Amino acid sequence: MSDSASSLRPSLITGDKTPGDVTRDICAPMDRRPTGLWYLAFFVSLTALIVGVVAVWYQIATGIGTWGLNKTVGWAFDITNFVFWVGIGHAGTLISAVLFLFRQQWRTAVNRSAEAMTLFAVMCAGIFPLIHMGRPWLAYWMGPYPNTRGSLWVNFKSPLLWDVFAISTYLLISAVFWYVGLVPDMATIRDRSKPGLRKRITSILSLGWDGSARTWHRYETVYMLLAGLATPLVFSVHTIVSMDFATAVIPGWHTTIFPPYFVAGAIFSGLAMVTTLMLIARKTMRLEDYITKKHIERMCLLMLSMGCIVGLAYATEFFMAAYSGNGYEQFVFLNRALGPMSWAYWTMVTCNVIVPQILWFPKVRKSLPMVFVIVILVNVGMWFERFVIIVTSLHRDFLPSSWAHYVPTTIEIATFVGSFGLFFTCFLLFCRIAPAIAIAEIKGAAKMKKPAASASTPEPPKTNPEQTTVHQPALAEVP
Repeated sequence: MSDSASSLRPSLITGDKTPGDVTRDICAPMDRRPTGLWYLAFFVSLTALIVGVVAVWYQIATGIGTWGLNKTVGWAFDITNFVFWVGIGHAGTLISAVLFLFRQQWRTAVNRSAEAMTLFAVMCAGIFPLIHMGRPWLAYWMGPYPNTRGSLWVNFKSPLLWDVFAISTYLLISAVFWYVGLVPDMATIRDRSKPGLRKRITSILSLGWDGSARTWHRYETVYMLLAGLATPLVFSVHTIVSMDFATAVIPGWHTTIFPPYFVAGAIFSGLAMVTTLMLIARKTMRLEDYITKKHIERMCLLMLSMGCIVGLAYATEFFMAAYSGNGYEQFVFLNRALGPMSWAYWTMVTCNVIVPQILWFPKVRKSLPMVFVIVILVNVGMWFERFVIIVTSLHRDFLPSSWAHYVPTTIEIATFVGSFGLFFTCFLLFCRIAPAIAIAEIKGAAKMKKPAASASTPEPPKTNPEQTTVHQPALAEVP
């Protein structure tokens, strides 16, 4: 890139930082005592986690009869929460892989948190199918391992089993992608740590990183390959999840729009959760210079675009039901909008379609309190979307004699709250033990001033953490 073009490009970080400032600022949350806001957030999250652990223990010991399910509504909170958390996990791969392939430099401030969010969200999602099995200690039966039970195998034709393989693959690739991106920063922490446990651990995790041109070249090659592998998973995993419903004959489920509809909804909810975490980390970790209003504004634009796609999907569903001439299909959608659970449907429409439209206004996108309220409402709306799809298609079946109502029990609500506790507890701990922002990528993508030269200051050794990114700019450089 020419110097003139570079001078016209605004800086991705504020505060006129040097490379040394970047290292110190991002590593500061790991070196100093947590802020009061961090302690408050951790206390709330840990409390919610304990509530969830107690609820999960009770329902495993007692049985899933503690849920509010009945003969008509056989799926409800459990699958709703499962699909919700899988969708949350999608934005991590979207930001880290897709935006990297498109050379979007602003991703450098948010990709590390987004990748970690993916791992924690998939962990939360995995809780609910395990509980729903009734005997979670037999979960290993889902794996096609050699056994002595004759021809007793899982049903490979079932989309429920496809979920197991798709999500486990997604978790594996996401974990490797996250760890590979963390290696240069582990070397930075290693070089600036005093002899002790932290230095020994980071020395192992950094895999002998030396910052040479050869090391950077191989790192960038591996990172690009992993990004290329992870990108199709953004679309394939939630497509597989949608098959749980699309392959059924239940009106409202048996439709070909579900794969793209679910993918768009997953990315939409994931973007909202990433923005929520960015706003929390920005304040609790004092990272205002690195997670700027420009980053928040661009996330808002992505949410706005995905919100429009989700709104189009809602309208398409109604149109296809009316155009099909199928009375059962038409009834399902009229029941969603006008039936006894219409409050859930209109909550979904309001939060997912109407509320995001105010992001068209630049003043709204630049107001962090308003953005925080919007992303919370989008998360609420996306949870209700899954709830509406599942419950309203089941609670009034083909025969009026089999109609039933569904009300979640205290145990179900406590389990859901506990999943949020697990998610935020893991994220807050992650921010304390690893860099919440990619140090190396920030240095490679952002314009920073050069450190002032001093004749009395000796030249730093080659292992100095300030020099670990000397060969890095190609990773995020715009072609």
